[in-house]
Amino acid sequence: MPSWNIRPQGVQGQLQVTGTHASDLETALTTMMTNLSEAAQAAGTAVPGSQAFTRLQGPVAPGQAPPSQGAMGPVVAALAEYAEERQSEYRAMAERIQAAVTGAAIATREYVEGDLDTAREAQDAARAVDLDLLADLGGQT
Repeated sequence: MPSWNIRPQGVQGQLQVTGTHASDLETALTTMMTNLSEAAQAAGTAVPGSQAFTRLQGPVAPGQAPPSQGAMGPVVAALAEYAEERQSEYRAMAERIQAAVTGAAIATREYVEGDLDTAREAQDAARAVDLDLLADLGGQT
């Protein structure tokens, strides 16, 4: 069993810095997705005017226009595919950050309270990105 020598105040400071950077990352990803959406809207299509919309089949309420679906151009399709392919990577980044911060907080708390087994369990759960176990250990995930 390795020895632990943790300074809780130092951990708290690092968790605050990490939280700030995680918030910055969230803002950057949100901005990127907004920009992708705006770029897709501005890209238009390669379809001539009257063919740019396809009328959808189905009942139409009285007084309402028939539903239609806009054609998707190649740029829109590429941007949508890019965003879809990266979604799991962005989720994994967020989960890893959350697990690291939560695991460090729990491990430090348990270290201070003298429960090194639970501290190690929290550390292992963070390493494995096991958010359910971290929640069970008393972390807010």
